Amino acid sequence: MVTAQLPQTPAISPIAIRERGGSISTAEILSVLRGEITGLHIKQAFGIALAEEIAANFSHNPGLKERKDGVPGQYIGASHYRKDAATYFGDSEKARPFVRALFADLVDPVRGLFDALKGELQNQGIELRLARSEHGQANICRAFCWSGAGMYALEPHDDVAQVLCAEDNYEIAAVANNTVVALNLYLSMPEKGGELRIWSHKPTVTDRKSQDVETTGYPYSAAYLKGIPYRDLVLKAGDIALIDGGFIHGVTRESGNGRRLLLNCFFGFARPDLVLWWT
Repeated sequence: MVTAQLPQTPAISPIAIRERGGSISTAEILSVLRGEITGLHIKQAFGIALAEEIAANFSHNPGLKERKDGVPGQYIGASHYRKDAATYFGDSEKARPFVRALFADLVDPVRGLFDALKGELQNQGIELRLARSEHGQANICRAFCWSGAGMYALEPHDDVAQVLCAEDNYEIAAVANNTVVALNLYLSMPEKGGELRIWSHKPTVTDRKSQDVETTGYPYSAAYLKGIPYRDLVLKAGDIALIDGGFIHGVTRESGNGRRLLLNCFFGFARPDLVLWWT
């Protein structure tokens, strides 16, 4: 007699979120990077005037494109999602002048954070650099706004699957064995919605197979997530959020005036002595 296997209930993983105002510290970034906390939300971490100027540069940037990879949104820069290394790094090189144009003569808050963390890690004998290959080098960030029209502006997903399944000549694939950190700097937010929702679940390869998202981590169904606790981060322009991208997360539906526009990148340990940064 064959016994039917019941669907496995997703395991609940506790989440630890730290929220406060003021400037971000490298010690807190390292806490997320090393998996000590799930997320960090720093309110008003950089100036709203600066956020508004970068947002204006986004709107008038000739490199602004619509995503065509099944994830609705507009962006400037390059994404490694569903791309081989040659395509991704080629796209990164082409997008570099448009990413630079986001900041023009302004202060680049991503570069400032990158440089501060690089200095701190160097003191510990750890190299921090942009991911690279024979085809080029990653950009330090990308800018985008999501435009999903359903329950979520960005459907629930995890960031590890796409890294874990990167082809062999992608050096970022090694980061999937550690914490894949997603860094977001918010340039503008809608009147309502647009919260960053983080579920208390860090899916395994088996979990992803059950949802048919083994190579992408996108999207997880509402039925799968039913009953799993979650935490919403309510964000404003000038805020910074870092999260462990292995936890399922998404963006709630937006309404009212304004749009959810942000700068984003990923980073994580590829080796004990090397942290890679990419988009």
